Amino acid sequence: MKFLRSRDCYSSPLDVYETARARGMDLVTFTDHDSIDGCLELVDRFPDATDFICGEEVTCRFPDGDIEVHLAVYGMTEALHRDLQPLRGNVFDVIACLRQADVFFALNHLLHFYRGQAPLDEYLRLLLSVPALEVRNGAMLGSHNAFIEDYARTVSPGWSAVGGSDAHTLRRVGKTWTEVPGAATADEYLAGLRAGRCTAGGVSGGVLAISGDVYGVVARYMASLSGIGPSDHVGLQRLACLAFSAGSLPFQFTPLLVAIIGKLTEQATVTSVRAQLAGKSARRAPVDLPFEQAD
Repeated sequence: MKFLRSRDCYSSPLDVYETARARGMDLVTFTDHDSIDGCLELVDRFPDATDFICGEEVTCRFPDGDIEVHLAVYGMTEALHRDLQPLRGNVFDVIACLRQADVFFALNHLLHFYRGQAPLDEYLRLLLSVPALEVRNGAMLGSHNAFIEDYARTVSPGWSAVGGSDAHTLRRVGKTWTEVPGAATADEYLAGLRAGRCTAGGVSGGVLAISGDVYGVVARYMASLSGIGPSDHVGLQRLACLAFSAGSLPFQFTPLLVAIIGKLTEQATVTSVRAQLAGKSARRAPVDLPFEQAD
């Protein structure tokens, strides 16, 4: 609800970075939605850091069916960030710009926004345009992640397979990752991603992962209205949001309900797409004729 002016995440860049490092991450990146402000804040604080990569999750539209698509970009710059903004209405324009800039990027959570708005074959042509797929997302169901990984291997074993926590609170930061064996620097790591010498690891996510993040953000939002943490509201707007928050307390079962419905819908989408692809594969398979007919 935009009028509430709630953030997607209330964790500071420094807290996210330190949490990731404490959990064993050798290199850290942020891929905030359509923003690199957190990355720039950390770089300003640690200008000589060699264990940080500036990233961004770019929200685009698949033009046929107007489907939302997320691309994770690793090695984002301020200039490239600016160049991408007017192109986001068409994911293929964004992809062309990223290829021209020669940066590594991946298609995130393939089926997350797909609900049959366009023919499946049309939608899956996205896969022909990207160098990498996110096959392990810390907020997606294990069955969703497994399907994408299996499908990627079947269609093109040349894709790089990446993973990410998709964490909106500190509780899941660093618990899903992409590993490049032997990479000691950010440049070596990015080279390994390009070469496909990477594997995705860590946990998938279900209702508890999603609802836990939502309740964490809700709690931090309410705290900010009370003067604890970042202050995004002033005057009458702050009072109105405080009143709304207080009035909504009896309905705070809603995020859990939404998470349950969302995960049921996600599983239904994966099941439907898997069945459609199996049906197409069966129709393409040769028919085994009886011996006398074949002769």
